[in-house]
Amino acid sequence: MKKIVVIMCYLLCLTGCDMFKNINNTPVRKVEDFLAMYQNVDNQVLDDLEEIMKSENILDEDQKKEYKKVMKKHYQNLTYEIKDEKIDGDSAVVTVEIEVFDYSKVLTEANNHLQSYPEEFQNENGDYDAKKFNDYRIDKIKDVKDKITYTLDLNLTKKDNEWTLDKLSTSELDKINGTYTH
Repeated sequence: MKKIVVIMCYLLCLTGCDMFKNINNTPVRKVEDFLAMYQNVDNQVLDDLEEIMKSENILDEDQKKEYKKVMKKHYQNLTYEIKDEKIDGDSAVVTVEIEVFDYSKVLTEANNHLQSYPEEFQNENGDYDAKKFNDYRIDKIKDVKDKITYTLDLNLTKKDNEWTLDKLSTSELDKINGTYTH
């Protein structure tokens, strides 16, 4: 009798563990995990941010630190709501509504300000000083309080029985980062 109970418990554990894995392997769960990485300012998110700052090579070290602080706050304040999930075989689309700080407005205003008052961003020789302009832009985005809501249709593909999020488009990433020009 004890052997039967032990065998049944063992089978139940195996089935239960497999069932738990399947609960976490859904398109909605994968999108929730992805957005939670931003909200928790996961190391992968910070590494991606570092790569972007490095590739653009327009910020000095102090500006990178300030920008990183701003973006951490931004990601921690990202909120979302799953609106829909459509599965078609090994493809899925999860519709999610996100709310983020709206940086696009102040970045556009900063660019317009640069065009209207270029002398404010010149060095003592009269040449354009990117550091001055970047300091100005970072100061502007630090003060942003307005939020905006976007709807994203995130695509997923099932490979080897595992749902994975497809590569996001530039506009989807811009929306997550609050820099999408609308």
